Amino acid sequence: MSLVEVALLLVAGVAAGTINTIVGSGTLITFPTLLVIGFPPVVANVSNSLGLVAGGISGAWGYRHEIAGLRPMVIRLVPVSVTGAIVGALLLLWLPPAAFEAVVPVLILLAVGLVILGPWVQRRAARRPAGDVANIRWPLVAAGVLFAGTYGGYFGAAQGVIVLGVLGLLVPIGIQAANGIKNLLGMLVNLVSATVFLVVQPAAIDWRVVLVIAAGSLCGGLIGARIGRRLPPWALRAVVVGVGLVAVTYFVS
Repeated sequence: MSLVEVALLLVAGVAAGTINTIVGSGTLITFPTLLVIGFPPVVANVSNSLGLVAGGISGAWGYRHEIAGLRPMVIRLVPVSVTGAIVGALLLLWLPPAAFEAVVPVLILLAVGLVILGPWVQRRAARRPAGDVANIRWPLVAAGVLFAGTYGGYFGAAQGVIVLGVLGLLVPIGIQAANGIKNLLGMLVNLVSATVFLVVQPAAIDWRVVLVIAAGSLCGGLIGARIGRRLPPWALRAVVVGVGLVAVTYFVS
């Protein structure tokens, strides 16, 4: 990569780490950037997932207080999310690259749609104060989290929005607590899927990309956790939607 490409990817990593912590869907920034630079889609997706682990760690750490009292719920959801991540990562590695290239525009459009619906989901969650979680319909919650983990292990973009949607609709907790759980599960999905890639197909990883995105997303995660709630969400969503639509155009052109 040239210095200009490294700088561009570093900035994209910071933006993705910030957006992932606040909203989710930061992959819609880094993944199209890698495609524009010239990386093959599967290599771009795998390397991006591994690089974004750093941002997930810093973002999850920044929201540790929001989920401090929700340990029983987190313990229930982590194994489900990890299982989905393993399934999604294996699907990505076992299916032919042509299948991924064919489905990526659809996945990006799905992610964009979820980002657009995000404000409605968050408003719904915000109206539901924290309460007794004993009567939660866990099979439905687990199914939604499993789908999000599988989706995240395969592609990644907007998996956090899916988790927010599931929690906002089915679990009586506030939006900040839901966002904290989303950050933790998203980090685990990226970490587990990256581990699968390392074990099964290490050749699919470009370590230059991993290091640059990791450096940027680590800073972005800290930024998102610290000041993210002061930023206008509509502006971040507009950027994500715009980048996603450009990526779809790139694929179908």
